[in-house]
Amino acid sequence: MWQGVENPITHVTEHKEVALFTDQKCKLSYEKQASTTPTGGPAVIAQTTKLFIAPELDIPAGSKIIVTQNGKTSEFARSGEPAIYTDHQEIMLEAFERYA
Repeated sequence: MWQGVENPITHVTEHKEVALFTDQKCKLSYEKQASTTPTGGPAVIAQTTKLFIAPELDIPAGSKIIVTQNGKTSEFARSGEPAIYTDHQEIMLEAFERYA
């Protein structure tokens, strides 16, 4: 999340990317979806990624989410609102490319 952070030396407030949460237990779920085109062209394959994480964490819309699992670190952008359940929340993610 981008926040104003005061530089302790210059006392100028700069906007920087700051972590809201670190070292949180979570799980990623991947699902591939294939669809054919009406013209009979090649199938289009898309992958959806869903994050499962604790329900008490308030993750603002548009947050950049970095997940490390099995030694691989992936960056995602959050899209949509989370589906919050009693014991977890589910957030649909898309691959993070860069800030606009």
